[in-house]
Amino acid sequence: MGQNLNRVENLYDKVAREYAETFSGEHEKKPKDQEILHRFSQEIGDRSPVWDFGCGPGQTTKYLKNLGVEISGLDLSEKILEQARTIHPEIHFRKGNILELKFENSSIAGVVAFYAIVHFTEEQVGIAFREVFRVLKSGGIFLFTYHIGKETIHLDEFLGKKVDIDFMFFTTDFILGCLNDSGFEKIEIIAREPYPGVEYESRRAYVFAIKPVVRKSP
Repeated sequence: MGQNLNRVENLYDKVAREYAETFSGEHEKKPKDQEILHRFSQEIGDRSPVWDFGCGPGQTTKYLKNLGVEISGLDLSEKILEQARTIHPEIHFRKGNILELKFENSSIAGVVAFYAIVHFTEEQVGIAFREVFRVLKSGGIFLFTYHIGKETIHLDEFLGKKVDIDFMFFTTDFILGCLNDSGFEKIEIIAREPYPGVEYESRRAYVFAIKPVVRKSP
């Protein structure tokens, strides 16, 4: 049984303005984020399209856009997308659900998803990974982040608003197994300690995974 996505959507609709004000410049305070995003931009090169799933107010989308990546953003919350469009009018954003992507098979060169799985149960993570795998082109790159651990944190208040939401942490063994089961290869998981005073103090991980290249018969 997964966490109700209507609850997730309602959360971000409710805190959209506060979330944008709090997190729009977050990569500037996180050197490892910058390093990883630069690496992604180099590895994706001029391949397109690239999508930022769970884009929020577009901070990661914009960072990669500034690095020359042809990128668009997708999010569940229309209110937070309104923030993204206002802050970054030059970028295309659209509403969508990672668990049921409205993209053709093998149509996307790269997917970025920073903390987009934080509200998913393990079952929903598996669905999300299979959907990303489906829409990626052969050789496509999947970069995402998550909180390392086993706990589920329930919040009744977030950014000054009353909410009712769970944040999920995942073990590296689970993430690795789930990616393998979905068909990904060349999986690299890079863990780091939190930046004190900058973010919630949990261990974080960045993950690169590749959809295998389909070799054509001679």
